[in-house]
Amino acid sequence: MTENIKLEDIIKEENKVFGKTAFLTDNPLSYCPGCGHGTAHRLIMEVIDEMDIAEDTIGFAPVGCAVLAYDFMNVDMQQAAHGRAPAVATGFKRVYPNKYVFTYQGDGDLAAIGTAETIHACNRGENITIIFINNGIYGMTGGQMAPTTLIGMKSSTSPYGRTQELAGHPLKMTEIVATLPGTRFVARHAVHTPSAVRKAKKAIRKSFENQKDNKGVSFIEIVANCNSGWKMTPVVSNEWMVENMFPYYPLGTLKDE
Repeated sequence: MTENIKLEDIIKEENKVFGKTAFLTDNPLSYCPGCGHGTAHRLIMEVIDEMDIAEDTIGFAPVGCAVLAYDFMNVDMQQAAHGRAPAVATGFKRVYPNKYVFTYQGDGDLAAIGTAETIHACNRGENITIIFINNGIYGMTGGQMAPTTLIGMKSSTSPYGRTQELAGHPLKMTEIVATLPGTRFVARHAVHTPSAVRKAKKAIRKSFENQKDNKGVSFIEIVANCNSGWKMTPVVSNEWMVENMFPYYPLGTLKDE
């Protein structure tokens, strides 16, 4: 007997321009509407799917909004203590050197309590991928000022705006790690437009390919919005990000060896 195929199903398949990768779970995203985390999740999982490496991949996410990744990424995931994801990833990669290992961290985690773990993992040249989501604020815990909060930017702990005299300058982690000999690919991207998404995905793909070639640390920063923490609508927050975040955190490749 021939299978009963409906014409409308054929038409739908022919006109299909996008399909969700099987390596994103069916759980509804719990991030605030307009947040860049969901797009970043999708790009990572699409790369893993297209490279056919899901069975050999493990991700490490610490405290903060990033920790929710294990609800949505359909690969092996392990939670790390706040800021310690690069250290835990280092241990796993050294025990299983043929596995693909990535960390997924926010700026309050990677650039604050995890600064030491990040710097030393990059300096040692651990063969891992570090995904760094920079929205300039502590998103999960109440919108406090982060190391990456811009001068003049308001937060729950800097209600009148960050000042250099009191809090110092915003920390450019990507520029810092680019100077270290253990990093081989360092780039900064965004996910607010289709063009930006394509460029970010290309960089993420390259970071995993570098692991296959044992090239050392690949460090990908994604400048993102936090419309809830910034007290803006999603559209306005993206516009504010372009006008204020990008001049201080310019997009592009900083190092490619």
